[in-house]
Amino acid sequence: MSILLNRDSRIIVQGITGNQGRFHTRQMLAYGSQVVGGISPTKGGQQIEGVPVFDTVHEAVTATGADASIVFVPAPFAKDAAFEAMENGIRLVVMIPEHIPVQDSIDIVARAKALGVTVIGPNTFGIISPGEQTKMGIMPNHIYRSGPVGVVARSGTLSYEIAFSLTNANLGQSTVVGMGGDPVVGQTFITVLEHFRNDPATTCVVMVGEIGGSAEEEAAEYLETLGKPVVAYLAGRAAPAGKRMGHAGAIIERGKGTLESKEKALRAHGAEVVTMPWQVAEAVRGMLPSK
Repeated sequence: MSILLNRDSRIIVQGITGNQGRFHTRQMLAYGSQVVGGISPTKGGQQIEGVPVFDTVHEAVTATGADASIVFVPAPFAKDAAFEAMENGIRLVVMIPEHIPVQDSIDIVARAKALGVTVIGPNTFGIISPGEQTKMGIMPNHIYRSGPVGVVARSGTLSYEIAFSLTNANLGQSTVVGMGGDPVVGQTFITVLEHFRNDPATTCVVMVGEIGGSAEEEAAEYLETLGKPVVAYLAGRAAPAGKRMGHAGAIIERGKGTLESKEKALRAHGAEVVTMPWQVAEAVRGMLPSK
């Protein structure tokens, strides 16, 4: 099983005729994703990688029954693309672009909540469900395998490293979710953990966090009701004090969001916190039932 995305998800690609949209459509199809259409205004009637292109989301949904969309349009137009998807029946929207204006992100998340739509991102690597052989995102195909470990991450490249180390240790993943690195995103650790809690195929969870914000502290208390073991790794141990690092969300304000405060909160509520990415697989192995 998986969370949020499965082999029956019918995916459209908004911005499919751009370089990134075209490239990642090819990669998603190669992985097994059911990409049924693409959106590019004025270019309807074309085909990209064998996928039909439509002028509007409405046309695509009517023709294909799509229920999920991945957005590759430039940041200034991302809000319009997200709204068009949500208001035409799409229930899962993955927002790849970075540099989306904060107010636009606020509007996207608010509209999604009102319509009951799940938004992943903005500034996310996406979501992949190896057991279902489907993905919506930009992650490399070959580093994942099916298994019982759910992964939720703020950082894309770190999640790749950790997923690959899990795979190399014969510890596959149920679903890997990239929350996104911006200050305002559609999913929190808590919302993703709730999905993992309800997924019988996920028996252990890995949280990949970083300095800045309060997402990890807010999630810590929830861990006691999760009912599944958690391994956490937090990036930013070597970050110079007072220096802005990486993601826009990785900003420490008034002493909050420090590595120390996050690790303390997670440990206090039962998570095993490791200090190096390659330690995650060993910690996970120790938590899974012996075969």
